[in-house]
Amino acid sequence: MKKEQKMAQDIAAQLGGISNIRSVAHCMTRLRMTLKDDVKADLVALKKVDGVMGVIEDDTLQVVVGPGTVNKVAAELSQMTGLGIGEVAQDTSTEDAVADKKAELKKKNNTPFKNLLRKLGNIFIPLIPGLVASGIINGIANFAKNAGADPNATWLQILLLIGGGIFAYLGILVGINTAKEFGGTQVLGAVAGILVINPALATVTLFGEPLVPGRGGLFAVIFAAWLMTVIEKQVRKVIPSAVDIIFTSLITVLIVGLLTILAIQPAAGILSDGITEGIKVVLDIGGAFAGAVLAGTFLPLVMVGLHHGLTPIHMEFINKIQVTPILPILAMAGAGQVGAAIAIFAKTKNKKLRNIIKGALPVGFLGIGEPLLYGVTLPLGRPFITACLGAACGGAFQAVMKTASLGIGVSGLSLVPLIADNKYVFYIIGIVIAYTFGFIFTYLFGFKDEMADNL
Repeated sequence: MKKEQKMAQDIAAQLGGISNIRSVAHCMTRLRMTLKDDVKADLVALKKVDGVMGVIEDDTLQVVVGPGTVNKVAAELSQMTGLGIGEVAQDTSTEDAVADKKAELKKKNNTPFKNLLRKLGNIFIPLIPGLVASGIINGIANFAKNAGADPNATWLQILLLIGGGIFAYLGILVGINTAKEFGGTQVLGAVAGILVINPALATVTLFGEPLVPGRGGLFAVIFAAWLMTVIEKQVRKVIPSAVDIIFTSLITVLIVGLLTILAIQPAAGILSDGITEGIKVVLDIGGAFAGAVLAGTFLPLVMVGLHHGLTPIHMEFINKIQVTPILPILAMAGAGQVGAAIAIFAKTKNKKLRNIIKGALPVGFLGIGEPLLYGVTLPLGRPFITACLGAACGGAFQAVMKTASLGIGVSGLSLVPLIADNKYVFYIIGIVIAYTFGFIFTYLFGFKDEMADNL
């Protein structure tokens, strides 16, 4: 039996059997499932399943199993349950219970700000594989240009074409996912994205000024696509069903199209300018202290899955100044964790803990920190704090050196090809600093071997 197949069977068994699984989905490292009856799940036993690195209860049950593995285990669960990835089993007898459970979790875990970040995360998480692949291709192409390659060479132009496509049309994809997240028609979300990024805007003069394609960036796209869903639902209430397909979308697009040009783009432009300029000022004035605070507090965001909510800010930086100065700083969070894990590995005699670290460290070096977070530092407690302190040291250095990234979607050593202005060495030195101080703080103050007895 394959490892992933056994993991799927063991996970299903602790969730009350395959008949109790209502939906199966996944992100880069986590299985995301809903259950028909939450009482049947044994979460304590689930955490002990071989290969499971952590369990998080949110609006979905999230089981951390790591990158690569998650796709295979999700496929096995899909085959076992007969559910497609993302498909929800129709079981009207449990719908009220599921709704009550979601309402309870929202009361416990949600504030308006946290809910907003979750929504933003749900919009961008499906785009991450494309952003990662395209970003790395762009990074390689730019690395070659900086190394002296002919910028007119056909092979280089092809690489830039492949790598740049998703960024040129990202607004359309974000519009689609926004409409999906808020329960609207996805093609109308795409139209919202097109309204914002359409180059034809430059041919229109309004109030004596030409319109600016892309003004407001992804903030404008998200708001316009959300407004599409709101207007669409309201219009549908009064349009007869016989002509719904014609007039609902027509009225919605006309209203939102005009509002996008007249109000949403200008307002979102002010918002995006304020956010990006504000962060730049904080980094310029705060320097090392600002970098330390940003890097040292990023792991708690990852812990609750809210880190993807920062993606629009990265993209606005890239849209405005072609780089994001905060990604290399935030990437130090994972590096601090790597240092902490190495220190624990050096001190512990616990075989289970050593095996978890051996499995999670390789992807930790590459910038995927959730296996280490949920499998090692967070369950042990104190190493989570010392990892944050190590991250703060690396973040301070990155802020002082003003490193920046040409793309998003990766961190750790994987981010090296995307570092702007040939500051690759500075970025690597920052990583080593985070590794080193994460190791030192954890080895001296953060870990005693008896802590592993509670895993």
